[in-house]
Amino acid sequence: MSYLSPSGHRRAAHTAVRPLRFGVPGFAHPLLAPAEWGELVRSDVPVDWVVLGAGSPVAPHGASGGPGARPDPYCLTAVTRLREAGVRVLGHLDTAFGERPFAELLSEAQRYLNWYKVDGFSLDASPTGPAALPVTRRTVNTLRTLLDRAYVVLQHGIHPCSGYAALADQLVTFRGPWAAYRWSQVPEWTAGHPPERFCHLVHGVPRSDLDEALRLARRRGAATVYVTDRATADGADPWEVLPGYWDDLVSRIGPGVSE
Repeated sequence: MSYLSPSGHRRAAHTAVRPLRFGVPGFAHPLLAPAEWGELVRSDVPVDWVVLGAGSPVAPHGASGGPGARPDPYCLTAVTRLREAGVRVLGHLDTAFGERPFAELLSEAQRYLNWYKVDGFSLDASPTGPAALPVTRRTVNTLRTLLDRAYVVLQHGIHPCSGYAALADQLVTFRGPWAAYRWSQVPEWTAGHPPERFCHLVHGVPRSDLDEALRLARRRGAATVYVTDRATADGADPWEVLPGYWDDLVSRIGPGVSE
């Protein structure tokens, strides 16, 4: 597979200065992180999507991952506020790289729809190779049968083979630390798709490198991003809380960011 240079532009038509939007991989449970969920309904915060059910614990009674065993009043309140603010909410489904039993995924998806009226689904641990294309296609097509026009994000974490671009609305093609993101490369096939098809999630970004991280996201063809200074030290989940520079980050998302 051929790659573009780490800092090179993909295509002039796709890399012009344009607003970025947030893809939020999921804060801690709304009971534990009410301020974080509340920030997403601000009128000046451009959110492409936020994942529900990725935080741990997902429910106060100890469930972890997915929609839980019963409707959660804290999640219901958070989703209601997000929906009123026009924010797209996605249900978190762990595909275990294509190994998760199909019936389990559909059961969780149906609970998200019944309880939280989600707008689509985020498929975590999505496979990347061509052998898993058929099972991923089956999963996505079935989800769209359950919910007409479901918005589907495949969270690969790295660039998959190009066939996955035809299956979902958006691909998460980077999810990891800043040290790796700075030197990551972009495969040439991505140049055939608009930036709205790609999302990059980067943790451990120091405040001093914030502008550089956003410039790299633009140059590598991602219109949806989430950047945080939180890291994975001592097993911490970097996505559970807001970045320490949240207000600065919000002010830098949009057409004013320098190339």
